[in-house]
Amino acid sequence: MTDIRIGNGYDVHALAEGLPLWLGGVKIESGVGCVAHSDGDVAIHALCDAVLGALALGDIGEHFPDNSDEFKGIDSKILLHRVMGLAADRGYAVGNADITIAMQRPKLAPYITSMRETIADIMKVAVDRVSVKATTTEKLGFVGRGEGCEVFATVLMIK
Repeated sequence: MTDIRIGNGYDVHALAEGLPLWLGGVKIESGVGCVAHSDGDVAIHALCDAVLGALALGDIGEHFPDNSDEFKGIDSKILLHRVMGLAADRGYAVGNADITIAMQRPKLAPYITSMRETIADIMKVAVDRVSVKATTTEKLGFVGRGEGCEVFATVLMIK
């Protein structure tokens, strides 16, 4: 019998001037970046939470605490790689992943393909198994005011 599990992840980070902006493992040209203990890749953080949630393994904060020097400034691609190792150890692989990034600026369309390729490579799946979408909030709320970025991620895990 096939064991299929679905996980949802959500993450949000404040934006500040002068910081690098990493989303989906790709550096984005922008005057602002995410305030975070790690590199602040809010897309990968949400995706990690989705995978961990699908397997009932807690959340990203439990595995990579934001008060640990070990994870200060860490490349979030490393975190996703480790999460995928936890999944593989339990016999799970990705069926597909769907990520929605909400950010008012900059426009992310030019980076979507690179994000999909980067994430697919780490998750060891074909690019057509990874969806990345970007949206604005029509200038509403903290995202619309340019104060932060939020990401929703859903993943299907198969054993």
